[in-house]
Amino acid sequence: MGKVSIGLRGWRFDEDDVFTDAGGWRPLEEIPKEPRHRLVRLQVVMNKPCDACYLIHGEENKRQCRVASIVYGEPLDEVLLCDEHEADFLYWFRERGGSSIAGEETFRDAFHEWFDDGGRAPDGYGGMEHVEEAPEELPDLRDPEDLYEDDDLLADERPDFEDGEGNDDGDDADGDEDDAEGGDDDFDLDLDREYPT
Repeated sequence: MGKVSIGLRGWRFDEDDVFTDAGGWRPLEEIPKEPRHRLVRLQVVMNKPCDACYLIHGEENKRQCRVASIVYGEPLDEVLLCDEHEADFLYWFRERGGSSIAGEETFRDAFHEWFDDGGRAPDGYGGMEHVEEAPEELPDLRDPEDLYEDDDLLADERPDFEDGEGNDDGDDADGDEDDAEGGDDDFDLDLDREYPT
């Protein structure tokens, strides 16, 4: 079996870790620790604003932010990005020292500081080509609170979109285009859908 992204692109899961031989979801408690932590974090950060958009627009203009579609970093210090700002993150990571602090607690804050100070990828800087993509829903797994009572994995300080907020159709996050309706909060998984291998 291969690797697959679930919910957001970026984090990749070994299919053997998350799926049974019959193609269903493994019980959460049977998934190895690292991928289980990532799945739990995905349930928390799905449908949140792109970090870069939020740095541009702030809370007052949050509805102009795009819904994040990509996640990089480690759980609890992850960076959420829309397609438009992925190149900025990759430029910071590859060319401005971000790779040297990968895995450290300062990772997300360092990217935010660089971006907030005007750091951007040069025009035409290549992003990452994502070949495989799983559905945009998360599995209907056992409630994470059953396994992680009072755990940091379940908390997040990021703002949430209110119903109807969130620009998830790729329009200009600077507000030049009409805002789109936000992503839904339904994490039901279509078990009849085939996953890329």
